[in-house]
Amino acid sequence: MPCSCAELHPKGCWTRVTTWTEAQVVTLAPDAGSLAAGRALAAPRHWVSLGTDADALWGMCQGSGKNPYQTQIDLTEPAFKCSCPSRKFPCKHALGLFLAYVATPAAFAATAPPAWVVEWRAGRARRAETKANAAEEQAEKPVDLAAQAKRAARREDNVQAGLQELALRLHDLLRNGLAQPECQTYAYWNDIAARMVDAQAPGLARLLRALPGTLAAGDDRYARALHKVAGLHLLIEGFSRLDTLPPGLREEIRALIGWTAKGEELLQGDGVRDCWLVTGRRVDEEDRLITQRTWLFGLTTGQPALVLAFAPPGQPLDVSLPPGLLLDAELVYYPGNLPLRAVVKTRTPVTAPTAPPTGLPDLAALYAAYGAALARNPWLEAFPAQLAGVICYPRGAGWVLHDAAGAAVPVHPRCSWGWHLLAHTGGHPGWLMGEWDGYAFLPLACWAEGEVINFG
Repeated sequence: MPCSCAELHPKGCWTRVTTWTEAQVVTLAPDAGSLAAGRALAAPRHWVSLGTDADALWGMCQGSGKNPYQTQIDLTEPAFKCSCPSRKFPCKHALGLFLAYVATPAAFAATAPPAWVVEWRAGRARRAETKANAAEEQAEKPVDLAAQAKRAARREDNVQAGLQELALRLHDLLRNGLAQPECQTYAYWNDIAARMVDAQAPGLARLLRALPGTLAAGDDRYARALHKVAGLHLLIEGFSRLDTLPPGLREEIRALIGWTAKGEELLQGDGVRDCWLVTGRRVDEEDRLITQRTWLFGLTTGQPALVLAFAPPGQPLDVSLPPGLLLDAELVYYPGNLPLRAVVKTRTPVTAPTAPPTGLPDLAALYAAYGAALARNPWLEAFPAQLAGVICYPRGAGWVLHDAAGAAVPVHPRCSWGWHLLAHTGGHPGWLMGEWDGYAFLPLACWAEGEVINFG
């Protein structure tokens, strides 16, 4: 007998009901222009035909050409396809179709899909099967263990040499002081970062390229920069003692330096099954690469999970995990002392939540949880936190979070959506999800009008 998510037991029991909201569809838009154009097409009168079945939507939209555009959406991911020439993903027609369905589901006739929808779904199934077979064949290929060991040893030597050079650079840096003019330039840090790339330590290069931004603004910029430099020093020392550390801590250090497990290999292992709520998402562009950070929260286990997606500028990102979506899913975590990053192994959308998830009761609880996380991973860059009963309001040129006990923390300067957040919450205490870095809180989503509203 199906049960609600609030009644989950360890083995799991969820109702298969896909419920989409306008706020979730809005987060799928590649840009504001596409969203505006999609809203203009959301009225059923713009569509020659509309249809749906258990897992898909489709419609034909009359454009400027002779033939209507054939638009279709696979609701299980979601995935999109349209016969229009747009390079946006999803295009305005797909957004319009989705918004029309959310606003007026009765306009969609429940019927058998037309041939062009059947063909698309069959093609997707074939490609998925081909990919799975290729992965299985790759897993069965014999591995040259001797060559693999040589490559691993060579990389270890390269990384060790790079870390020794970095240690000398950091020593000179601290001896001369962080305020010296050359430290304020991107060129200075890019030079060191390039050397780390040559040493096969791309993770360290990323950390180094972030330092000039830290030194550029804020009254506490030197304290924050010194904190990051100390973390780099600790990373160097940890790598030199790698064999003496617990396995989880070894994995954290190797991942930060640049060793990463392959997602395909992780999927061969067991994961954590739960009812996962997508609580927030943030998109950044760095080094000609767009990174999407999506946070999920297990309603039974209480575990957070971070799913990363990458794309070059102008290319579509994975849109299958919009904030507010609830999934019956199995997630496999990357190894580490504080597992956060994960990949989705299996998934099925379920009913949308009707109440906000639980959150830390106040900012004191945030400090305690963050301290416990740092004890497990001292290089933690962003701690996912859900807060209950906090208020966000303007102070001076920025924003602050305030709890019922009177404590307050600054909102991260990169938050440009403070007024939107205040408008949705009405200035009342409520649930807020975001990232805490020990200095400021970056709000990514709030609970308003019965659903998760994402801002990041």
